Amino acid sequence: QVQLVESGGGLVQPGGSLRLSCAASGIIFRVYTMGWYRQAPGKQRELVATITQGGSTNYADSVKGRFTISRDNARNTVYLQMNSLKPEDTAVYSCNGRRSLPSLAYWGQGTQVTVSS
Repeated sequence: QVQLVESGGGLVQPGGSLRLSCAASGIIFRVYTMGWYRQAPGKQRELVATITQGGSTNYADSVKGRFTISRDNARNTVYLQMNSLKPEDTAVYSCNGRRSLPSLAYWGQGTQVTVSS
């Protein structure tokens, strides 16, 4: 059974930091491209950041320079370090794992991040 379990969300003041974690089980983690996506109320889900099996990263323009995605293949875990948080970062953040050949994709249940004073 495949599971992606996010943790680390919460309430933080503007300018603060949070680190999200996504622990994967039931997949060969090292061959998956892992990503973080977010969805704010009334908006479509959007890409935040991805990291390939080789460690190449990609970020949405809105988070470049503030967020860092990383992975620990020994722990089957992907992280999202979020610094200088802004109220517009408020959203449910979800973890995604995908691979090709075969084409497979999985989602976590999401964790709420609220940036407010």
